[in-house]
Amino acid sequence: MKVTFPHLGNVYIGVKALLDGLGIEYIIPPFTSKRALEIGSLHSPEEICLPFKINIGNYIQSIEQGADTIIITGSCGPCRFGEYCELQINLLKRLGYDLNFVVIDTPGDIGTKEFLNRIGSISGKSNRNKYQKFKALFDSIKVLNLIDEIEEIAHELAGYEKAKGESRSLLKQCKSEVMKCTCPNEMIEMLKAYRLKMKNIERDSTKNPVKVAIIGEIYTIIEPFSNLYIEDKLMEYGVASKRRLTPSWWVKNTVLSPLGINSMDIKRASKDYLSLCVGGHARECIGEAVLSYEEGFDGAIQIFPMGCMPEIVAKSILPTISRDKDFPIMTLVVDEMTGEAGYVTRIEAFIDLLERRKEYVLLRR
Repeated sequence: MKVTFPHLGNVYIGVKALLDGLGIEYIIPPFTSKRALEIGSLHSPEEICLPFKINIGNYIQSIEQGADTIIITGSCGPCRFGEYCELQINLLKRLGYDLNFVVIDTPGDIGTKEFLNRIGSISGKSNRNKYQKFKALFDSIKVLNLIDEIEEIAHELAGYEKAKGESRSLLKQCKSEVMKCTCPNEMIEMLKAYRLKMKNIERDSTKNPVKVAIIGEIYTIIEPFSNLYIEDKLMEYGVASKRRLTPSWWVKNTVLSPLGINSMDIKRASKDYLSLCVGGHARECIGEAVLSYEEGFDGAIQIFPMGCMPEIVAKSILPTISRDKDFPIMTLVVDEMTGEAGYVTRIEAFIDLLERRKEYVLLRR
């Protein structure tokens, strides 16, 4: 068995730690690129959303390297993501690929017995004992938490660092070096060292940068290729940014969801505008917009793929929040036809707007 999975931000680092710990052979697909999107767009339904097309590209590139088992998370909610696994299985079968799909749904959706059966189909291929298997799981979660924390620090530091580009360079180096590790413990120790280095980057206390929150559909805000590397661009502009939705957030939210105590701050913030789950992460998008305002951010950027129903609902609500809070929010819709030049122009214009608003407020004081 050779396992693969779709790219989603830092997930590949956490999955590497897990599979290394279990001693299971795996293939990490090439980083998402124009080639992966071309492959996915060629074989996918034209009207399907961008994440689906990129997933297919990731799978086929991994299959070409020998992968025979695909792991993907599932969903039984109203978002189209809930149908991804069936659609993708049928699509790949039509292309002549004979694969095993392991869909990880929550126990509340598929039942505890079925959940354990699906987990067992992977862990059963490991020759590790029960203790080692549990340790591999917890170590992988620790790795995911650490890399997401380092990334969050870097995105915030980009607006305050004394030497421009230092945090971005260190983050890139960290991700490159951690993939050379051969076991979870080594990865954890290396990430702890890089976290310390990141925290020790010298700040310029005189800087008062624009602060922007990234909100929207989880895939397109986490997977950098799909949003044309917006966080890297903001770091280049000296903007301090924050993204609440991360792979480690998703793990925590999924674990706490059956108890009803997941993302309490987001639920509280969204209740006046969208108190119910309408699929995807629409409620999170609304709650994050309100929280960003409360935390003193200068604006927010919503990103979602063309045709995403939950985010279209959120998009219709965001102008009300923007008006009520006097809080600028820009929406970017992405698909395989998105042109980078116009995309960058909109981002730069929005940042310029926020800078001028910030200067105006300071002059009035």
